[in-house]
Parts: sequence; C-alpha cells; structure tokens
Amino acid sequence: MAKEKEVHLKVRPLDDRVVVEGLEAEEKTAGGILLPDTAKQKPQRGRVLAVGPGKLRDSGDRSKLAVSVGDEVLFGRYAGNTIEVNGKELQIMRESDILAKVVK
Repeated sequence: MAKEKEVHLKVRPLDDRVVVEGLEAEEKTAGGILLPDTAKQKPQRGRVLAVGPGKLRDSGDRSKLAVSVGDEVLFGRYAGNTIEVNGKELQIMRESDILAKVVK
C-alpha cells in the first residue's frame, strides 16, 4: 500500500470521534449515464484523517478505536456533523456511526 501524504488538521477529535473526508460521489451510473451536480448524493464513503484517543471507560482507561488514520470507511448518509477546515468539507462523527472499513 502506497504511503499517502500526511494531512495536517487544525482540529483534534475528542473521545471516540473521528474526522473523515468524504470521497467524491460517482459522476456516472452503472449504465453510463452522467449525473448532474444536483442529482449527486451525499458521499457515504470517506478516508479517515484523524482519530480521537478513545472513549473513556469507568475504570479510567481508554478503549482502542477500530479505525486508524488512512482507513477508507463507509458511513450513514446523515452521520456526523459537517465542518469546513482549510476550504475542505470534513465530517466529524462517532466511531459507532461508521458502518464498515473498506478492505482492499
């Protein structure tokens, strides 16, 4: 797996939250029809840019997150909150909002 350039963010997620950059939505359907911008759906696939330290348990230690920086993930259409950092639209969501990790 090729190492990708590291992204420096000015936000650091807390607890079990992750920062995800949505990947571009498909511009063509499976049948080859080009979609205009108004017909595109919100992306449900993205790359993890930052992860929090983990949820704090009652015992005082933190639980380890199942995702790490650079993972490609699938999430719900309306999961998390959208923010803008350095002109990029990012989403901050809880780890539980992530449905799956994409395995290549």
